[in-house]
Amino acid sequence: MVSMKIAVTGSTGLIGAELVRSLRADGHEVLRLVRRRPEAPDEVAWDPARQYVDAAGLAGCEAVVHLAGAGVADHRWTAAYKKEIRDSRVLGTAALAEALASLDTPPKVLVSGSAIGYYGDTGSRAVDESAPPGEGFLPSVCVEWEEAAAAAQEAGIRTVFARTGLVVARRGGAWAKLIPLFRAGLGGRLGSGRQYWSFIALHDEVAALRFLVDTESLSGPVNLTAPEPVTNREVTAAMSRALHRPALLPVPAAAVRLALGEAAGDVLAGQRVRPARLLSAGFRFAFPDVTSAITAAAH
Repeated sequence: MVSMKIAVTGSTGLIGAELVRSLRADGHEVLRLVRRRPEAPDEVAWDPARQYVDAAGLAGCEAVVHLAGAGVADHRWTAAYKKEIRDSRVLGTAALAEALASLDTPPKVLVSGSAIGYYGDTGSRAVDESAPPGEGFLPSVCVEWEEAAAAAQEAGIRTVFARTGLVVARRGGAWAKLIPLFRAGLGGRLGSGRQYWSFIALHDEVAALRFLVDTESLSGPVNLTAPEPVTNREVTAAMSRALHRPALLPVPAAAVRLALGEAAGDVLAGQRVRPARLLSAGFRFAFPDVTSAITAAAH
């Protein structure tokens, strides 16, 4: 990338914080959208729930990376929390897209977060970006989430939907909960262990987001997952090897459902997702296999 002025939502989250650090380390000017009164020159006010964005504060931005949204696994899926998951994505994306479209000089690109939840349970069937949406709560949220960016697309802004998989990191996401369990010798497969997990190392996730900003030929959905998904059983074995701990305590499917409620369906289901468009565009993964991704996160 040449030096750019780039706005980022979700800048305090797992991915957003690392993206901001990476961009600034390379000399880019980064604006962070915040839900409170701005307290620094690099902050711009927005309120996704009220669909408010300080559009004037985004003037001059050449790119926007939109990562904000309530954590899918942060709470049990009550009716109220499911509404928060949906609204935080759909309302926020619509407000941001409309604000960008209203600018006299809109940014060249909007990289808008999405998720491989779009595909639903694919079982052992491999899918890429050409696959239709699945059925259920998360696929329906992802469809609405991506459709909410229509105003940006209609304004001629190149819009990319970053359908992210399970991010392997020590301090956030699913792996932040798994690593301490395995370190304590309490790890094991979940349910049958045959379900596919489509993962991506945090380093590669940030590099891929930057690649999407910089690659003018890419628009529409792009899967951000490592080249080869692995089963939960394979993840368990890789965790055991990387952390030098036994993994002898499988968690029955019934226990997962008891602990997580409705969200357990997505833990026990399989998503075998491949990053066809990312690979075709020439992106190279630093941590393409699950063992190297886990080792990098753990150490």
